[in-house]
Amino acid sequence: MKRSSKREPTIALINVVFLMLVFFMVAGTLLQPMDKTLTLVRTDQLEGLAPPKALVIHPDGRLTHAGEPLPDAAAFLALLPEDERQIVRIVPDRALAAQKMVQIATALRVAGAEKVMIVTERGLE
Repeated sequence: MKRSSKREPTIALINVVFLMLVFFMVAGTLLQPMDKTLTLVRTDQLEGLAPPKALVIHPDGRLTHAGEPLPDAAAFLALLPEDERQIVRIVPDRALAAQKMVQIATALRVAGAEKVMIVTERGLE
């Protein structure tokens, strides 16, 4: 009677682990380490205030600028100096419907804004 022995492919497993180790060692050295004297900016203490020259869009679609209500997007553009109308910043509420935000951005473009930028919150953890 022949015994059938099931050999485990340990050599193949060792080869795979070794190749992964080499890969991560090479990939880890591609990025140059940061300068030890560099101190990164801390943003966890900043207040969530809208930029001073931005159109704030509330969840219900209301428009405000510097706390004052506005009737429409064109009224916001009329408040800005001529040289600041090329790039317009909007601060939409998280709960605002995307379709409403697109409508307001389109209205800004029609009123004369060349570029509409959306100001968002970026959380670094």
